[in-house]
Amino acid sequence: MAAAAAAHSLWATSIRTTRPEYKQQFNLTQFTLTPHNALRSQWLGTIPTYKFASNLKPLSTKHPHINVTISFSLPTANPERVSATEKIPKWSSKAIKSFAMGELEARKIKSPTTGTEALLMGILIEGTNFASKFLRANGITLLKVRDEILKMRGKPDMYFFSPEHPPLTEAVQRTLDWAIDEKLKSGANGEITTSHLLVGLWRQEESPGRQVLAALEFSDEKAKELHSLISQPGFVEDS
Repeated sequence: MAAAAAAHSLWATSIRTTRPEYKQQFNLTQFTLTPHNALRSQWLGTIPTYKFASNLKPLSTKHPHINVTISFSLPTANPERVSATEKIPKWSSKAIKSFAMGELEARKIKSPTTGTEALLMGILIEGTNFASKFLRANGITLLKVRDEILKMRGKPDMYFFSPEHPPLTEAVQRTLDWAIDEKLKSGANGEITTSHLLVGLWRQEESPGRQVLAALEFSDEKAKELHSLISQPGFVEDS
């Protein structure tokens, strides 16, 4: 009982701080314990329990405003390709995320540019899009792609650092433009998908991404199969 009383006295003691700014922010005065119930023990006898109360206030009741800019489009070399009378096709969120992941992968492999090999990794890293599922169904995984890129590029220079947004190679730009043009040519509603990116990438015959795919036994027949799927009316990315 003496120990319990001492604990009660200790918690009821006012808390002070030598930092006045903390007093202002937290408005500390005291913690208090009030009798609540009792625990009975055959060894210790009756032990009182207490409710914990405090006037501790949060640091701030105001939530900071966070400004976020989200891009719903990807760069195109010829924005005028869409006339004023045409409905501008939108990129799917998974295509945009795959592109962003590709940029990050370009930086990880210490590349000065975002190439088709980085875009291919971005498609697989996003992982939920139709193109990535099609690749995995044909035995092409992210691990295998990374191994092929390492064979092709060698180990990166540990002292080289890529820019925050590595500029696109011409092959990647042509890939994006092909995807836009293909969607416009189809005349179908819906979004430009990651599958459009993958087929456009395969069409860049001298690109590193195409070389990696070819080394993993991707072929024109498989590209045609994917192209026929995305050309079907109402094709959309998986949700």
